[in-house]
Amino acid sequence: MSSRTPIRLGIVGVGKIVRDQHLPALEKDADYLLVAAASRNATVEGVANFTTIDDMLASDVAIDAVSLCQPPQVRYQAARAAIEAGKHVFLEKPPGASVSEVEDLKAAAAQNGVSLFASWHSRYAPAVEAARSFLAATTLRSAAIEWKEDVRRWHPNQDWIWRAGGFGVFDPGINALSIATHILPPMYATSATLHFPDNRDAPIAAQIDFRASSGQPVSADFDWRQTGPQTWNITADTEAGQMLLSLGGARLEVDGRVLQEGPDMEYPMLYRRFAEIVHAGASDADIAPLQHVADAFMLGRRSVVEAFHD
Repeated sequence: MSSRTPIRLGIVGVGKIVRDQHLPALEKDADYLLVAAASRNATVEGVANFTTIDDMLASDVAIDAVSLCQPPQVRYQAARAAIEAGKHVFLEKPPGASVSEVEDLKAAAAQNGVSLFASWHSRYAPAVEAARSFLAATTLRSAAIEWKEDVRRWHPNQDWIWRAGGFGVFDPGINALSIATHILPPMYATSATLHFPDNRDAPIAAQIDFRASSGQPVSADFDWRQTGPQTWNITADTEAGQMLLSLGGARLEVDGRVLQEGPDMEYPMLYRRFAEIVHAGASDADIAPLQHVADAFMLGRRSVVEAFHD
């Protein structure tokens, strides 16, 4: 049990990710007291419910922080309103629809004396820190990211992800980039190809070539059309052997030998980190993964593929 006064939290955008991850994590965390929810079409039992964040912030419910889980296209306005109301802000990934939005939120949080958290949940997968330590102790020769999944399985009938600002395949791809920017040397994109269904405004697949600052090549292959087993791998050729970080960061192998594996604790760890920065009066809003997505769109050659239908 925590000895600290619980953070009174309001959650905004009650969809699948909130019910699957946020609510179970919060229920077990003594650092939080969930007091309110705001959502157009859903409610949370046992708390005050509102249809908009504006109504929630204007109410007499005492709130210290908000967790924003709506689509990225509308998250900036909600975050700005919460910050100006003096609330700490937890941003689901991706933290915004653009780099400049998040930069503005970082400045606003500093000006208003509140904490801002860009919550890259995949960085908290159980084998990520072990992979980071392994790579830090050796010399990287090259790396490859392969992140392929079935959009119909993970995002059924979610039209927002196909609109401009919805990220398309970069919604999961940014999870891979959040890990890569944490464990690999600094890198920059050199070329990209983005595959857009001819009836959608966001890509369904993408390939990006990167170059690490010390010269090593890094490739990324993202695809939302994979059926059957899903693929979430980062491999690295190093002087100490061939590293495979698989299952979205849950398992680390070197030359086929498992070094680290564990259960999913990503969202409990995210909320633990958010409580830390709130109590410390700090922010944690790294935008490196978002910058790489922006660079891919700027550098990317557009390829039109067949229409996508749910």
